[in-house]
Amino acid sequence: MTDVLLSFSEWLAATPWSIALHESFYVYPLIESAHVLALCLFVGTLVMVDLRLLGLSFNQSAVSELTAKILPWTVIGFVIMTITGLLLYYAIPVRTYHSVWFRIKIVFLVIAGINAWRFHRRIKTVGLDWDRDPKPPRSAQISGAVSLALWAGIIVSGRLIAYNWFDCDKPQSAFIAWAASCVSEFPQ
Repeated sequence: MTDVLLSFSEWLAATPWSIALHESFYVYPLIESAHVLALCLFVGTLVMVDLRLLGLSFNQSAVSELTAKILPWTVIGFVIMTITGLLLYYAIPVRTYHSVWFRIKIVFLVIAGINAWRFHRRIKTVGLDWDRDPKPPRSAQISGAVSLALWAGIIVSGRLIAYNWFDCDKPQSAFIAWAASCVSEFPQ
């Protein structure tokens, strides 16, 4: 599977649009800035809901009312963040594919998605009989805390993708070479 993903990334990197995007003096930084702004919108609205789930803020508002007001903004942030994130990958696919930080970010994203899915599934099954309670049930609090921790990890690992500490063209430990799927040219 890793060979397929690497081959796809190499093919993508050779396309004219990928090269043009990577070499662009203005477009790449604009996409990166839009990605960060959309991330702020998405995570900012998510933090509001998570703090309510933890019972730390917005306690006068029902969870359902708060999410109904915030969800459209969350979705807008998510869509823009996803599109710009894919474009950032498209601009530098091989280096991003080999980035240990990118892989950590993807794992956190998947877990955050599962956490959100489980929470929303549980709400549809059980309902929000605790909707107006200042302190939601333990499971909602745990979901909110896990969400906050994961999104903090996603932001930090996403930011660290830009640094080349673990790039495959540098000597790396066997573990990092394995984690990044590097074919090492350097003796360990």
